[in-house]
Amino acid sequence: MRSLSDFDLAGQRVLVRVDFNVPMEGASITDDTRIRAALPTLRAITGAGGKAILMSHLGRPKGGPDPKYSLRPVADHLGTLLETDVQFSEHTTGADVEARIAALPEGGVLVLENTRFLPGEEANDETLSRSLAALCDVYVNDAFGSAHRAHASTEGVARFAPRVAAGLLMQKEVDYLGRLLGEPVRPYVAVLGGAKVSDKIGLIENLLGRVDLLLVGGAMAYTLLKARGEAVGTSRVEEDKLDLARSLLERADGKILLPIDHVVADRFAEDATSETVDGPIPDGRMGLDIGPKTVARYTEALLGARTVVWNGPMGVFEMKPFAAGTLAIAEALAIATARGALTVVGGGDSVAAVVEGGYEDRLSHVSTGGGAMLEFLEGQTLPGVAALG
Repeated sequence: MRSLSDFDLAGQRVLVRVDFNVPMEGASITDDTRIRAALPTLRAITGAGGKAILMSHLGRPKGGPDPKYSLRPVADHLGTLLETDVQFSEHTTGADVEARIAALPEGGVLVLENTRFLPGEEANDETLSRSLAALCDVYVNDAFGSAHRAHASTEGVARFAPRVAAGLLMQKEVDYLGRLLGEPVRPYVAVLGGAKVSDKIGLIENLLGRVDLLLVGGAMAYTLLKARGEAVGTSRVEEDKLDLARSLLERADGKILLPIDHVVADRFAEDATSETVDGPIPDGRMGLDIGPKTVARYTEALLGARTVVWNGPMGVFEMKPFAAGTLAIAEALAIATARGALTVVGGGDSVAAVVEGGYEDRLSHVSTGGGAMLEFLEGQTLPGVAALG
């Protein structure tokens, strides 16, 4: 992939695909992490005298433009972060946009309206892709979180733009995640959690031949435990995936570690009566977090690692009584990083735990891609990345 430094951007129209799909309440942004992640790329472009023209999707508008999914509030917030005037266009392509770009000063910033307001975006329509490419001298993709989608703004436009490059965030993501699939320093430990084994099959199968240990938590652990013949009470289990789980455990050759104790409750509720149990989970109880003995076992493995990747919570992280296991993993990764390990974290609840615990700046890399990170680590080709090659 070519980078920003490969081009003289002074006076150039630089169309940047960013990931500004941020959570909002009304017109207020509740988490601007994704916007902040794009700032280094935007500052590099504007600092070089380029005209930064930004496009992104936001939410899932149905059937065309919807005011509640407008990027105008995002443009306003971006101006605050950049401490400069950020212009906004109610259109994404066309003569009006072209005129605004022509009038934009060198170092100026223009945010285009939500790409998903355009019917050809998700269909990767060639006409739309050509219209987007006509807006720029250089196309830059800095939206790793959308790189697994072959849309007009992520893949199609790159086929028709005069020149293409990866943004600084995109380069950082590909670099760190690439290390996990290349020749990582050992011991190499993966931590996987979440609700379903079926969501992580591809990831598990691709990592088993690479890692030294795979630590499992979350509800997916109960499917694996039941497949191994252990009682799991009323814990969530994918009954139709038990044969697959047995196959994974057999092929793992002892690399997969499962919880040895659990925080259980009588029902799935924050105010449920909870307790910690060793080994088998009694009837009428469901596992909602890993227990302290498992935390100690997993922490020991992580502190001895030189490379770690983590995706997925260890329990029902959104309920405070069942968040301790996930937060403990975040703390262990921070300590491992301080001891020289390469640590990479991705996935909504995993990242939330890192941020909540104040560990975001104490890890090697916190990925902005959920589905994109999973597909990358599964060994799949991401259309938005491949288009930059």
